[in-house]
Amino acid sequence: MTRSSILSALAVLSLSFVSAGCATVDPARAEQDIRQRVSAQTQAWNAHDAKAWTQDFADDADFVNIVGTVFQGREEIETRHAAIFASIFKTSHAEVTVRRLVFPTPDIAVVDTVHEVTGHTGLPPGVQNTQEGLLRTQMRYVMKRTDTGWRIVAGQNTDVKPPPAPRP
Repeated sequence: MTRSSILSALAVLSLSFVSAGCATVDPARAEQDIRQRVSAQTQAWNAHDAKAWTQDFADDADFVNIVGTVFQGREEIETRHAAIFASIFKTSHAEVTVRRLVFPTPDIAVVDTVHEVTGHTGLPPGVQNTQEGLLRTQMRYVMKRTDTGWRIVAGQNTDVKPPPAPRP
């Protein structure tokens, strides 16, 4: 390899590092995008629209539901949510609050939300209301930035148990 070809290769390599370093993510914009997706998902829950509720899941996402069942892939997540929207949650209403949103890397976000669901006609076995008529859950999503926007790659929903009864 000649000296000029080595210098040319180094120049190309340097430019690739510079351009990769310039591809930074605006954290404020990323947070805004994710919050908009959470809001759209909340609207989809309230419309009982499983397709819209799952639109931001990656095709190969995993989701652990409120009773610990693992759904594998966006299609299964959608199918299982369509079933609950047609039954115990068909008249439900959700209020969702982003509790915490962090970026361990520019392309990964961990999103913790609190879901307060009312108007349901039943609950899965082993799940109970947190308060009379109110199911509160903690939802955690791991999201990845892709060419088409932020996608949920993993999610887990955990019900918040009611406080213990006071001791006599």
